[in-house]
Formats: sequence, structure tokens, C-alpha cells
Amino acid sequence: MEKYICPCGYEYDPEQGDIENGVEPGTAWENVPEDWVCPVCGLGKDAFEKA
Repeated sequence: MEKYICPCGYEYDPEQGDIENGVEPGTAWENVPEDWVCPVCGLGKDAFEKA
């Protein structure tokens, strides 16, 4: 699974997920909810790019 990076530098790693914000480990980027936002800066998924 590919990692995605936010302009602020936060990297979404599918193997880690984002448990604190309801995204379980092993969740592929395309399965992350559309209303999920970067836990660091609050930008939406559309701001992320493939790492």
C-alpha cells in the first residue's frame, strides 16, 4: 500500500492508519473516509499527494 503526504509534512501510512481519528491500521488510502482530515494541520484528503 502506498503512503500519502500532506503539505505540512504529515505522512499517512496505511500500515499504521490513524487510530486516534478512527482509521484502523491496514486501511488503504482509497478506503480512508472522505471527511477525514490531516491530524496535524486539518487539511482534507484532496491536499495529500503520493509519497
